[in-house]
Amino acid sequence: MLRARSRLVRPRWALGVFAYLVSIGLVAALLVEPSGLTSAATLAAANDPSDAAHRGGQSVPVAGDIAVSARDGFDVVKPKPKTFSAPAAGTPDPGTAQAIAYDMVIARGWSQAEFDCLVALWNRESHWNVYAHNTRSGAYGIPQALPGDKMASAGADWASNPATQITWGLGYVAGRYGTPCGAWSHSELKGWY
Repeated sequence: MLRARSRLVRPRWALGVFAYLVSIGLVAALLVEPSGLTSAATLAAANDPSDAAHRGGQSVPVAGDIAVSARDGFDVVKPKPKTFSAPAAGTPDPGTAQAIAYDMVIARGWSQAEFDCLVALWNRESHWNVYAHNTRSGAYGIPQALPGDKMASAGADWASNPATQITWGLGYVAGRYGTPCGAWSHSELKGWY
């Protein structure tokens, strides 16, 4: 009598899949514990809260004098934003929009450097033209307010008076960027302010 042999039949691809899964598991284990030699004692020592005071934190230099440190968690230190200086504007001609702006900048306690940044910023935006109008965006005036009629909060003559536009523009710059150089730096980085 013939006896039937019982035999477990495995598909040919099974060994390949098994090897693939094992290699993925090893890679994952090495990502969790890079040394690959994790022991129970090592894990217990790493998680012992009484030892936390004796361990030093880690510090990673990011850029220049800025560092990110980690101790019992993470302390994230944002890098200081890059600042840009503007070319020197000099002394404006009396009676011009720039002369009006100069007096207002100095009255706010800002420096000549802040005035230089303002001149560079508004040269880029409108070339100090009180009637400058961007047909694509609708921005208007020296500071290129969008929409232009929001400058009415500084005066009813916002559409034609450079002093009104500058007053509104300096308020906007101070409120959003702190200073004209803050606005200039943003404009240099992003292409708008």
